[in-house]
Amino acid sequence: MVLLGRHVSIAGGLKNALDMSVALQCTAMQIFVTNPRAWQLGPLDEQSASEFRSEMKSTGIVTVAHMPYLPNISSSKSNIFAKSVKSLADNISRCSNLGIGYLVVHMGSHMGNGKKIAIGNIVSAVEEALEGKSGTYILLENEAGHRNSVGDTVNDMAEVYDTVGEGRLGFCLDTCHLYAAGYDIADHEELDRIFDEINLDNVHAIHINDAKFGLGSHKDRHANIGYGHIGTEGFGRFLSYKGIRSKILILETPVSTEISESDEIRRIKSLLH
Repeated sequence: MVLLGRHVSIAGGLKNALDMSVALQCTAMQIFVTNPRAWQLGPLDEQSASEFRSEMKSTGIVTVAHMPYLPNISSSKSNIFAKSVKSLADNISRCSNLGIGYLVVHMGSHMGNGKKIAIGNIVSAVEEALEGKSGTYILLENEAGHRNSVGDTVNDMAEVYDTVGEGRLGFCLDTCHLYAAGYDIADHEELDRIFDEINLDNVHAIHINDAKFGLGSHKDRHANIGYGHIGTEGFGRFLSYKGIRSKILILETPVSTEISESDEIRRIKSLLH
């Protein structure tokens, strides 16, 4: 079974996110487990958590969580770094409580201090946040290559993974970010080079997003599938690459008047057959 879904809102409660995913005929989904624009987690009572775990099991929907926007685990500012690590650890705990196996985190911005220092900070953040926790994997997400970003090359990602070592660390690849960073995801030889550096076995989820701007633009602007520079044919070639369809595939595309959310899900399904 292909695990395919999209990022859905938890407005109105976690159960609503599952209901929306069921309505869209998804087999997977991505959510925030707290306010994405806050440092601290909002309250969650055990009854709500229990109901979510039960319904997630009954629907069979595989859930991925995404970190809030504010934390920056690359930061060399001690107060920001400490708050970021706490947020990461708290989100891992929340995910474990909810039975969510994966938490996606951006590698962040080095804020002018360079990648070498930033990668050391990421390693420290991941190791500290995972200490004493159980269950949930951290998935590092690649970046589009905007100014001061870390993770716009697969080498950045591999360096963190190789330093931390095997354990509850893996990757979530974003197709728009890859394309914006200069990786042509429709080219199987390019994909071979990517997965020579970050073993495909270590990729647990993929964000399926078209790119509003061209190859190597370094602009993180998602487009609906078939309405961007990767295009329907490009995604057809990408999704045909060996092993891709076994990953958790999540759409993070805009709500659009050009294509409905359900039609976009159906478009990806058609490319998988």
